[in-house]
Amino acid sequence: MLFSEEAIRAAFPALVQQQQQQGGQVLLDNAGGSQALGSVADSVRDYLAGARVQLGASYAASRACAARFAAAHDAAARFVNARAVDEVVFGPSATQLLRNLSQALDFRPGDELVVSAIDHEANVAPWLDLARRQDLVVRWWRPPPDTPDPHLRPEQLAALLSPRTRLVAFTHASNVLGTITDVRAVADEAHKVGALVCVDGVAFAPHRPVDVQALGVDMYVFSWYKVFGPHVATLYASWGAQAQLRSLGHFFNPSLTLADKLGLSAASYELCQAVTHVVDYLGPSPASDMWSAIVGHEYKLQSALLAALRDMPACTIYGVPQADPHLRVATVSFTVRDWDSKDFVEAVEKVSNYGFRWGAFYSSRLVRDTLRLGEHGVVRVSMVHYNTMDEVNGLIKVLERVVSR
Repeated sequence: MLFSEEAIRAAFPALVQQQQQQGGQVLLDNAGGSQALGSVADSVRDYLAGARVQLGASYAASRACAARFAAAHDAAARFVNARAVDEVVFGPSATQLLRNLSQALDFRPGDELVVSAIDHEANVAPWLDLARRQDLVVRWWRPPPDTPDPHLRPEQLAALLSPRTRLVAFTHASNVLGTITDVRAVADEAHKVGALVCVDGVAFAPHRPVDVQALGVDMYVFSWYKVFGPHVATLYASWGAQAQLRSLGHFFNPSLTLADKLGLSAASYELCQAVTHVVDYLGPSPASDMWSAIVGHEYKLQSALLAALRDMPACTIYGVPQADPHLRVATVSFTVRDWDSKDFVEAVEKVSNYGFRWGAFYSSRLVRDTLRLGEHGVVRVSMVHYNTMDEVNGLIKVLERVVSR
C-alpha cells in the first residue's frame, strides 16, 4: 500500500478542520485519545438521527438496531482474532471493564496475584482491591529502579510465580515509555503454573494489530477512542477464562456470553455500532496493507524525534531510546535538565501550536517509584499514523529552540 499522508488525514474531519484554521493545533497527544474517523462520526449521527430504539423487540426498527449492535461485536471479535463473538464485551472504558472483571473472579484466601508496577492504574487498582476483599497475596513485578529504560522481562517473572499464582496482570505497551512487552513469553511462563493472563492493550492497539490467539492471553482490554473510534472499550476473555467468571448480570438474564457476564447494559449502542468502521478502515488481519503502512510510517516519525532528542544533551529519553518497531511504539517521553516538565510544555505552547502534555498519565507508580520523577512527571509526545513528518520536524525545531534557552 502506498502511504499518502494527505489521503490519511482526509479521513479525519478534525484534522481537516485544524489544517484549515490559521494556527490550527498540531495534535500530538494521541495516547490520551485519538481523533475519530469521519465514517465513525457519521455513523453515530446516523444512528441517533434514525429510529433509535431499545434492542430485543420483534418490530423492525428494534431488529435493525440490534443487527448493528451485533455487527459491532462481530467486528470487535475479528479485530482481536477471538475465536467467537461471545468472547468480547463492550463497556464505557477499559478502566470500568477491568473493574467488572475483578468483581467476577473468585479466588481462595492465600492465592497470589502478580501485578506490574509500571502499568496504568486501570490494570493495578482492581487487582489490589480484589486482593483486599478476598485476602489474596500481591506479588509486585518491579523492574530495577533508577533506570530510564525499565522493562517487564519474562525472565524476571519466573521468580514471582508459584503453584498458588492465579493471575498475572501487565501492560502490552507502556502508555508512558512506549515499550512493548513480550506478551507471548510472559503468557507461556504464567500458564506453566496455571495462572490467568490479563493484558492492558490500550497503548498498543492504535499502533499494531492485536491477535489474542498468537499472544496466548486469557483476557485483553483496549479502548476504541484511542484507536480512531468512539469513547467505548472492549474486553476479550477466552471461553476457558470465562469458566472462572461468575455473572454480574441480573439473575433472570442469560449468563452464557462475556457480554452477559460483564456488560451490565453499560455499552452505548450508538457508539458501539460505529466500531465496525474502525475495523473496516484498519483491517482485522495483522498482515493487512494498512497495518503494514501504519507501522512503517510511525517508524519514520519516532525515528526522527528520538534521533533529535538523543542529540540534545539536556534531554533524557525514557523507554527504548532507538526507534525499533519491535521494541516500542510511537509514544515518546522525556525530561529536560533544569526544566520542570509542566513548565517546559507550557513554554513550548507559548511559542507554537503543538499540543502534547506533561504528567504521569495514570502510571504514577512507574513515574514516581521507578523513574523517580516528581509531581509533573515526563513530557510525552504521542504520535499516530495520521501525524506527518512535517509536523514532527516542526516540533523538533521548536524543542531545540526552547531547550537551548
